[in-house]
Amino acid sequence: MSDAVRLLDKKVLFFGGKGGVGKTTSAAATALHASRSGKRVLLVSTDPAHNTSDILGRPVGPEIVEMLPNLSALEIDAGQESGRYVAEVKERIKALFGHAILKEANRQIDLAASMPAAEEVALFDRIGSLIRGEDDRFDLIVFDTAPTGHTLRLIKMPELMEAWIRALSRSRRAMLGVDQDDKNDPIMNSLSDRLERLREFRARLISPRVTAFVLVLIAERLPIEETARALEQLDEAGVRVGALVVNRVLPSSSVDPFLMARQAQERVYLDEIDRRFAAVARLRIPQLPRDVHGIETLETIAASLFRA
Repeated sequence: MSDAVRLLDKKVLFFGGKGGVGKTTSAAATALHASRSGKRVLLVSTDPAHNTSDILGRPVGPEIVEMLPNLSALEIDAGQESGRYVAEVKERIKALFGHAILKEANRQIDLAASMPAAEEVALFDRIGSLIRGEDDRFDLIVFDTAPTGHTLRLIKMPELMEAWIRALSRSRRAMLGVDQDDKNDPIMNSLSDRLERLREFRARLISPRVTAFVLVLIAERLPIEETARALEQLDEAGVRVGALVVNRVLPSSSVDPFLMARQAQERVYLDEIDRRFAAVARLRIPQLPRDVHGIETLETIAASLFRA
């Protein structure tokens, strides 16, 4: 079984890497191939600069839409998710607090929602619900992520949020006092439920049976160095990298002097990739003679990735 085929045994795949290296192309080709093999696949873009619609050649939006048999797609809009998240929090607050403090609670929520990290938290919440399998229509979820730094922040989010929820829980217990049974307190129950969902998300994220990360790069200096840093940071976070995809590898048959010079430089970098990342499966996608657009082109790329 090839390294690429093994990826399709997972429940969740994340495609990450430096901006402009072909994450969307690789993710979409993988999702298409998996759907052709009979899996029910959801392709999810979390990149604010969504390219999924352009690659697939048909519109994708903030709600799940079927693109082809067995293949659906979704472009998560962080702003919309933030609005939805805030509305849900306000509904929960309404059930927990009396009218006397509801207005002030809502004001504090609106203030928090205006902070820079609010959209990331809402995005994380939507990703978490998908990874936990709350929508059971799909066998495989393929995430086309934002550039590496943003993705790494999302991966660290469970740990940060767990610490925050634990602090809130301690504060609430102190408020209740020793005579109160916190099992009957709706706020403590809400915090406990949130903590349990975070733990489930992290467990699935770091499980090599469930999830794999695929880092995409091209044979150039900056993407190689960013990939090396990402591998180190993912390893520190306990996240397994399933494969590297080296995109846009030049054909070796050209006799054009310029292309021959580029090929010579590329061979140096390809050798470096093989040497530095020898412990990780490496897949290659050739440079195509035309832009990647539409299902037919994606099938060509999938054939390169998933050849036996």
